[in-house]
Amino acid sequence: MYRTFLKISLILVYLVIIAGAVVRMTGSGMGCPDWPKCFGYYIPPTEEAELQFQPNRLYEEGQVIIVDESLRVASSDFTSGTTYNEENWSTYDRHDYAIFNPWHTWIEYVNRLLGALAGLAMLIMTALSFNYWKSEKHITIVTIVSLILMCIQGYLGAKVVYSLLAPVKITIHMVMALVIVAVLNYLVHATSTKRIAHFKRPFFQNLLIISIVFTLIQIILGTQVRQFVDNQIDIVGYTAKGLWLKDPTVSFYIHRTFSILVVLVNGMLWWQNRKLGYGFQKLNWVLILIGIEIISGIAMYYIDFPFGTQPLHLIIATVLFGVQSYILMESLKATKLPKIAKS
Repeated sequence: MYRTFLKISLILVYLVIIAGAVVRMTGSGMGCPDWPKCFGYYIPPTEEAELQFQPNRLYEEGQVIIVDESLRVASSDFTSGTTYNEENWSTYDRHDYAIFNPWHTWIEYVNRLLGALAGLAMLIMTALSFNYWKSEKHITIVTIVSLILMCIQGYLGAKVVYSLLAPVKITIHMVMALVIVAVLNYLVHATSTKRIAHFKRPFFQNLLIISIVFTLIQIILGTQVRQFVDNQIDIVGYTAKGLWLKDPTVSFYIHRTFSILVVLVNGMLWWQNRKLGYGFQKLNWVLILIGIEIISGIAMYYIDFPFGTQPLHLIIATVLFGVQSYILMESLKATKLPKIAKS
């Protein structure tokens, strides 16, 4: 049961990452301007009329309406009169964003709903982890750490909304998701009863760590490039696609050039594994994922960001990080081979 909920948690975390990528692609990050509710509701509104003042209606504390292009929050439970009474409301002071777009709202809501489901699965997983307490305490401890990280992730999500999608906070939010993936991967490997013979040398393991660091750097650089594109779209609009990457920032050139290093390092890992028989078959998937990354990156640049390539590019990168982190877990348990003496 523990491993079942562990795998469910990992799948849900990846679904949250996918949903987050869709949120970013569609510009829905402020679809719910408050947190953790959405316009003060557990189930958000579907029409703008629901966010306008309505006479003789029961309002609950925390529910939101839009008045004069600003958010008003019900100070307590009350039934409205025939006219709007400012005394019953307080101005939302986290930010001044007060736009309702039903599509954006529901896309962001699904993202949050998946996050809540992932948190619930991890809570159940944590409770079940105490079955390991007597025999393998570290499993329980690491599971508790994963739940704490998920709570921190929720806090960071709130900070992203309150900051009106500040780029630095978005990047930190993304990195935390990857940390959670790595921790869950560790637990999947640590509790697995299936063992495959793996071998390694220090050079191979060090190169593997470098490859993971490079992937993480690429993802961070990618979020900066994405932010530049978002800013360009705000300036020139969606129709002027050819101008989205006109005069890009230096992070774009670093991101594009750095991919060469990613290919070289992972290619060397694959070649060493194949030549020396270390047994890390998942490295084949690493090269496949990198190939898809390169193709989607080329499509975004030369075909003006066709629909779906942006979330695909990010999703494949996070899957790549997950596969690499699992290979690292395998290498930590692998048998060390002595160096071959040169004649």
